[in-house]
Amino acid sequence: MAAWVAAAGAAGRGIVTIRVVGLREGRRLNHHFRHKDAATNVLAFPAAASLPGAQELGDLVICLPVVLKEAAEQGKPPLAHLAHLVVHGTLHLLGHDHDEPAAARRMEGREVRILRGLGFPDPYRSKAHRIPQQA
Repeated sequence: MAAWVAAAGAAGRGIVTIRVVGLREGRRLNHHFRHKDAATNVLAFPAAASLPGAQELGDLVICLPVVLKEAAEQGKPPLAHLAHLVVHGTLHLLGHDHDEPAAARRMEGREVRILRGLGFPDPYRSKAHRIPQQA
């Protein structure tokens, strides 16, 4: 996973902590921080930028059961989907977002280029494979 984080542009920019959780914890965190009563695939928590000398870029929380279910539903290798979500979450930690259509296109383009460089296929090869706007 460290290689995926580095490829997304976080190398030398700070530490990214990745926590893998189950459905119960994924749901609890998503409810607490996003007021959504369901587990989601990835949550990104940027570190406080105001801390002088801070070495942490932020935290990613991956809900593995959701990732595996989505991969099966989308016909993707689980490792490819996991890599995509780590890259996606890392881009959020670096300040990228997908709230607006143009920003979503830019972010998806970055994801595709990064994943291709890592040897993974385009995760957006059809609309069924798009990541829900959750992270």
